[in-house]
Amino acid sequence: MSDGFGSDQPATRETGLVAAQLGGRAPRKPWRVAARCSYGYPSAIVSPSLLADGTPFPTHAWLTCPYLTEALSAEESAGAAAVWAERAASDPLLAEHLHAADAALRSVRAEESGGADACEPVGLAGQRDPLGVKCLHAHVALTLIGIDDPIGVEELGKIPESCGNARCMTMQPPRPPERG
Repeated sequence: MSDGFGSDQPATRETGLVAAQLGGRAPRKPWRVAARCSYGYPSAIVSPSLLADGTPFPTHAWLTCPYLTEALSAEESAGAAAVWAERAASDPLLAEHLHAADAALRSVRAEESGGADACEPVGLAGQRDPLGVKCLHAHVALTLIGIDDPIGVEELGKIPESCGNARCMTMQPPRPPERG
């Protein structure tokens, strides 16, 4: 079974754009674009559970869209993650849906990791408890890659569909460090 991450790495331009979207940090290899915005720019990337250097990596889906990242950071700063955690603890239907999203994540992560999940004991954002909510970005990234995550679905419903200005079009890849 192929893991989909072989020598088929993204083109240099896309690698630079994703690094710019992530504030100058290049994603750890291997990775691939799994979702795009309405302008065609990467909005979420995925990585297998074992990186090229052998490091276990539980964050299967990573949000790259700066517009969504900023909106979700504002939500988190306003306490939305704690509100979601309280809801998950008190709403059996929400809890059931979060458990289903966690199971789907683990299944996809194992499939895309060549059949074996190096991070099997943990789920979304490296958490063992699917009802623990600490990162809205991770929930939205799951939704963008096609996993029905109730938090991601609802959070995306609060945010306008796109940034409205194709801001990634003007993003510049980070410059390599000067050699001295």
